Order: sequence, then structure tokens, then C-alpha cells
Amino acid sequence: MPNAIITGANRGIGLEFCRALTERGYHVTALCRQSSEALEGLPVEVHTNFDVTDTDAIQTFASNVAPGSIDLLINNAAIMQSVSLDHMDLDAVRRQLEVNAIAPLQITHALIPALKKGSKIALITSRMGSIADNDSGGSYGYRMSKAALNAAGASLAKDLRPLGITVAILHPGYVKTDMTGYSGIIDPQESVTGLLERIDELTLKSSGTFWHSNGEVLPW
Repeated sequence: MPNAIITGANRGIGLEFCRALTERGYHVTALCRQSSEALEGLPVEVHTNFDVTDTDAIQTFASNVAPGSIDLLINNAAIMQSVSLDHMDLDAVRRQLEVNAIAPLQITHALIPALKKGSKIALITSRMGSIADNDSGGSYGYRMSKAALNAAGASLAKDLRPLGITVAILHPGYVKTDMTGYSGIIDPQESVTGLLERIDELTLKSSGTFWHSNGEVLPW
């Protein structure tokens, strides 16, 4: 049975990843700050009180994962807070950088011993992290954090290539979730279907590519 670890697993895209992967026969370890009724209804291993910015929690969790046991790591947990020139909140910028960019890197680094040749890492980012695709400005913390995550993903793809480990940098689309106030244009199921197709297609050659869930290659 293949094993997957998913952060931010209690709702939205993370929850749908849990559902889809269990249907594929994966043993899923779901990491979240607090569980949900929907998550508890799935046949997954739930770890609550998991703060992706808590170094001790990350190290403790990673130390209990068997070496070479993880087939798929999905760094999904993220936050989005509004930061504009009119409402500049540097604490919010720092917090988004910590949660959205630094935490996925730290979690991935801690779990490298649990990965193996053929393992895949998915970073759930956003096209708002694309510098070339920014046509509206604003959203300083979120844009900066996702651009930083994209940069980390590109480096991870190169550094992990000799180990046979691949990295997908994935934009889920504009999804109807709590983060977007359910104002998106696609639902989590459609998004995750596309994201899993991209992960399935991932090879060492395509590792480090910035993909939309619909298969479009996005600009940096």
C-alpha cells in the first residue's frame, strides 16, 4: 500500500486529496491544526495540533516516520491575508512567508529520510506567485510567499534529482474553498482531479515545472 502525507488536510483541497488518495488505495497521514467531521469520516490517520511553523512538532513527527516509507508528500497548508499599499501589514507579510514558503521547505527537509527513489513531492502554490503573470498588483504577502515557494520548489527539484525524487509545483486553480470565500470557479474535486493528473505525469525530466491543474505550464 503506498503512503501519502498531506498538510492542511482538514478541509478544502487538502480534504479532497485525502478522499481521492484513499480511493486510490493509499494509506494517508493527514496533518492539520484541528480535524473536521468530514476528515474524521475518512479512513485516514489524522494528526491534529500540527502547526506547520512549529519546528519541534515537525521534527517529532518526522522522527516517527519510517525511512523510505513515503511515496507522496503534499505540502498543501497555507494562509492568505490581505495586504495592500493602503493597508500595509508587515506582520501579515511575515506570517504568510513563514506558513506558505518556509514551512513547506522545512517539512520537506525533515522528511527527506522518509522519501525514496520514485517518491514525489507536491507543492500547492498559486499563479499569484508568478511575477510575469501579475496584472493586478496588491496581495503583497500572499504573492511574495508563493513566489518564494516556487523558488524553493525549483531548487528542491534540482537538489533531489540525484535521489530520484521529483517535485511538482502546482497551481490548483481558482477553487471554491474557505480561503477564497467560496467565490472560486471550480470545486475542490475538479481541482484535485487535475492536480493528481499532473502528479501522475511527473517525471525526473518534468520535475520542477510550474503547472496549472488543467495542464497549462505557467510563467515564473
